[in-house]
Amino acid sequence: MKTSLAEKILERPDARLIVDEVNQTLEAERRLREQFYETVREDQKAEFINGEIIVHSPVKKRHDTVSGNLFILLRTFVVKNQLGHVGHEKLMVSLTRNDYEPDICFFNKEKAAVFEEDQTIFPTPDLIVEVLSPGTRERDYGIKLEDYEAHGTREYWIIDPKARTLEQRILDGDKYVLKAAISIDDTLKSVAIEGFSIPLRAIFEEEANLQALSGILRD
Repeated sequence: MKTSLAEKILERPDARLIVDEVNQTLEAERRLREQFYETVREDQKAEFINGEIIVHSPVKKRHDTVSGNLFILLRTFVVKNQLGHVGHEKLMVSLTRNDYEPDICFFNKEKAAVFEEDQTIFPTPDLIVEVLSPGTRERDYGIKLEDYEAHGTREYWIIDPKARTLEQRILDGDKYVLKAAISIDDTLKSVAIEGFSIPLRAIFEEEANLQALSGILRD
């Protein structure tokens, strides 16, 4: 079925010219993307977005604490229950046009079963987590949200480390809906990772994190 954008283009008399121009642009992007794969280093956090190579600045301690605390809880739960694979920071997710390195991502057991130890490029995750920073906020709410949505990432969390909140979006058909806006005293329950439930406080405070981790290991 044609998308509404494709239908609008096909109504124009210069549709062929538009398509040719787009194809030329995408071909130039493809060549630049190949160069990106060849030159990006393991010690860099870099992404390829709409033909632009974006190298990220080092994160603040607040950002590192939040992503690290959540990663520990997610990875422990997923490994303990043999649910798949959890990636952190520099794992590259390659979509049809763009390449991202989410703060955290989860792949279900079926996807993870075919991963290889030397693999560096990964498919669409089932859950993606982005921790906001001043330099990433626009992309996290813009192109990334749209891209993750278009490629079928089942669940998308956006964490604001200063406000200590989390927005949980899930796919409803082919569009994200805001399932919950979670604050520090609320409980986070994942849809993509069945059974994963923690107090949101556990990703912001070390003592609460240790208590949540003990609960995961004990259950």
